[in-house]
Amino acid sequence: QVQLVESGGGLVEPGGSLTLSCLASRSIFRYYDITWHRQVPGKQREPIASIDDDDRTTYADFVQGRFTISRDNAKNTAYLQMNSLKPEDTAVYTCNMGSGWNPTSGDFWGQGTQVTVSS
Repeated sequence: QVQLVESGGGLVEPGGSLTLSCLASRSIFRYYDITWHRQVPGKQREPIASIDDDDRTTYADFVQGRFTISRDNAKNTAYLQMNSLKPEDTAVYTCNMGSGWNPTSGDFWGQGTQVTVSS
């Protein structure tokens, strides 16, 4: 059984920064793509950043240049560095371990961590 745990969310002022972490319970982490998603009430969950097992990255246009995804396979951990945060970035951010950008039924999900951007 694989467990993913996100951390690092919280309240930040507009223009500020946060770093989210995703810790996996198993060393097989290194063989999977990691994709961060976010969801706000009343809207569908959307992928925002992905990193594959060769450290190739993909970003949604609306976070390109502001967010950076990375991974440390020795620690079974992925990160999302978020800079220049905007109020519209407020959402629950969830870590996905699977095959890439588009979720599949075999993927693993974390519980999510709340990010609130407000002055």
